[in-house]
Amino acid sequence: MKKVTLVLQDGTKFHGQSFGYDAPVAGEVVFNTAMMGYPESLTDPSYAGQLMVLTYPLVGNYGVPPFTMEQDGIATFMESDRIYASAIIVSDYSKEYSHWNATESLADWLKREKVPGITGIDTRQLTKVLREHGVMMGQIIFDDDPDNIPEAVYEGINWVDRVSTKEIIRYNEGAGKKVVLVDCGVKHNIIRCLVNRGVEVIRVPWSYDYTTMEFDGLFLANGPGDPDMCVDAVEVLKKQMSASRKPICGICMGNQLLAKAGGATIYKLKYGHRSHNQPVREVGTSRCYVTSQNHGYAVDASTLGNDWRELFVNMNDGSNEGIRHLTNPWFSSQFHPEACSGPVDTEFMFDRFIETL
Repeated sequence: MKKVTLVLQDGTKFHGQSFGYDAPVAGEVVFNTAMMGYPESLTDPSYAGQLMVLTYPLVGNYGVPPFTMEQDGIATFMESDRIYASAIIVSDYSKEYSHWNATESLADWLKREKVPGITGIDTRQLTKVLREHGVMMGQIIFDDDPDNIPEAVYEGINWVDRVSTKEIIRYNEGAGKKVVLVDCGVKHNIIRCLVNRGVEVIRVPWSYDYTTMEFDGLFLANGPGDPDMCVDAVEVLKKQMSASRKPICGICMGNQLLAKAGGATIYKLKYGHRSHNQPVREVGTSRCYVTSQNHGYAVDASTLGNDWRELFVNMNDGSNEGIRHLTNPWFSSQFHPEACSGPVDTEFMFDRFIETL
């Protein structure tokens, strides 16, 4: 394995070995504290442009499942059609793997999709640096080619536009209620959760004007990057909200877009929430749920309009985890209720949405 160096924005260096595709890469360095789920995380479009650090020390021991697609175009075991993370950084990569559903190693998958992977990094020390300094840009440089230094750019790019569908796609066509799904970088299990509840899903590009379409409910999906870059999506959403009381539900980026349409502002978290164990409380109750999350931005709840209230709050840092409208059937969650991979405590959010249609 070739020797590589991870160089952070502040000059900090970590030395390791390449076990994936041998090519330099740059991006925003973020950490995920989940103990498993690397196939789902790597294929989550919300990781586009990011170098994903896994704090759990042993990675790769259960291999990679087959990358098969179901008849409706939904990936059987992944969260999209390909790997979207720019690279994966681990402490100890396991060359040997064993799992009933594994068909190849993590290294072989990364090489086939031309995605770098680094092992031998002290990921816990790296995470401490990111927690203290905040999220930073980073560059993976190969020691035998030190002059080949990639440019690290993340801010100012509309990542949603890069990962969103370019055409309208229908799932479960001909079913009862129709749901327009605004694709900001949707995970396939969100589509599956809607289809399994007997609705037709109409997946549209992130900036598409769906206000003239015939549908029963609107669903705002997750996605990567800064929601302030998605001005077009917010304007269409405002147009829809001013003309109709049709139900609206959002997840992750969808929560932020709904909040922006409701007058709120967004801020960037110091190092984001990326894990399977984020505790959130439903406002007005004593109910607390364990949730799966992947986001670097949050809603400033103090800037919500008078007709809006917080629906969930994070029990660790008090940040917003969802909003609701006081009179209209509009609500959202910052966490992932479809939780693939992760806890399924909050899948009831889909049921609440379906009940409002």
